[in-house]
Amino acid sequence: MTEEIRFAAMLMDTWSDLQSPSLLWQLGALAGCLALAWLIERAMLERVARRGDAATAAQRFGRSGLRRVLFPLLALIFVFAARAVLAKYQTVHLLNLAVPLLTSFAAIRFVVFTVRQGIGRSSWLGNFERIFASLAWAVVALHILGWLPEVIDALESVSFKIGSQRLSLWTLIQGLGLVMFTLLIALWAAGALERRLSVAAGLDDSMRLVLMRVAKALLIVVAVLVALPMVGIDLTTLSVFGGALGVGLGFGLQKIAANYVSGFIILLDRSLRIGNLISVGTERGIVTQINTRYTVLRAGSGIESLVPNETLIGSVVQNETYSDTRIVVPINIQVSYATDLERAMQILVEAATTHERVIAEPAPKAFVVAFGESGIDLRLTVWIADPQEGTLGVISHINLQVWKRFRAEGIEIPYPQREVRVVHSEAGLAQAVVDAAAAD
Repeated sequence: MTEEIRFAAMLMDTWSDLQSPSLLWQLGALAGCLALAWLIERAMLERVARRGDAATAAQRFGRSGLRRVLFPLLALIFVFAARAVLAKYQTVHLLNLAVPLLTSFAAIRFVVFTVRQGIGRSSWLGNFERIFASLAWAVVALHILGWLPEVIDALESVSFKIGSQRLSLWTLIQGLGLVMFTLLIALWAAGALERRLSVAAGLDDSMRLVLMRVAKALLIVVAVLVALPMVGIDLTTLSVFGGALGVGLGFGLQKIAANYVSGFIILLDRSLRIGNLISVGTERGIVTQINTRYTVLRAGSGIESLVPNETLIGSVVQNETYSDTRIVVPINIQVSYATDLERAMQILVEAATTHERVIAEPAPKAFVVAFGESGIDLRLTVWIADPQEGTLGVISHINLQVWKRFRAEGIEIPYPQREVRVVHSEAGLAQAVVDAAAAD
């Protein structure tokens, strides 16, 4: 109560200054303090940016926190100095009022930033942090100015009825603020759990991902269910919206719901893992992400494909690294019919052993596949243990070695040949000459 009386007195003193020329000096000093704080903040942040990233996590945290509170702290220091100077010549009630506003602004921004660091990195958390900090500071500012009771009364006068319960605009704002606060706590707890799971031994990556996502979803649901009854909102009034949402899921969001369910099935049965080389349909690549709606495949060309999880559940997926990373790479080569096949096959095996990615077990082997129109078809099979690195380099190297050895030993790699024969009788040829002459 004493604090409210003090703030009310401060507000009355500021109102009295509005009728005095001293207010212009205070406004000018306040504007100068804010401008000077902004300029110094820009210069310091640019200097920090030129120095590059911090070496440790603690230094990065300090720099990020400094960005949040640097402006209000600098402005607060300059306001203190300006107030000390002007207080010798006039009243400084406006500057007295600016001190608690700037102090609360800096404190709220730093507290919200600290909570956000515990939650983790996300693209939407930056906007969420700014909105929540601004709303919290607005409430504190209204309280300091003494206008909060009037604002609350005005918001409570705006009410409407949902089902059997009457809700006011103030109740909804309270509910929104409390939901945001409980969501921050839930996300912070989820971030702490995620850090514990990331260092837990004996957990598969897929199982770790499932536990983190399920825990985060449960914490968010609990946060909302706890926050709404605390402000007097009956959860049964949300049954209408729940029914509408169920109808929407049943008709318009069938594919999305199926993809989410399929994503959890993939993560739980561990049929796919991050790092697996798979082929589904016309897509082939390494699994880099398994999200609840889609899975990301990165091809050897660098192109990333987003494959819906429902497709992975309902289609045949070739997983080249599911239980064994070793795969066979066939290389087809043709030689002429005059070739010593046993020597050619020996050269193929020797050429395969010159590449470091070809493993010794199973050993490279050469086979006679077929007798073609232009030559004899041979096939060399080699095994590699890292298919995610691609096979084109292995095939190119072995083909080059085979070509060099074949040239050195005179083994011919044939090209298509055609033999055309014209069969006719001498009488027919003479008659053709006579007909041609008659035509001329």
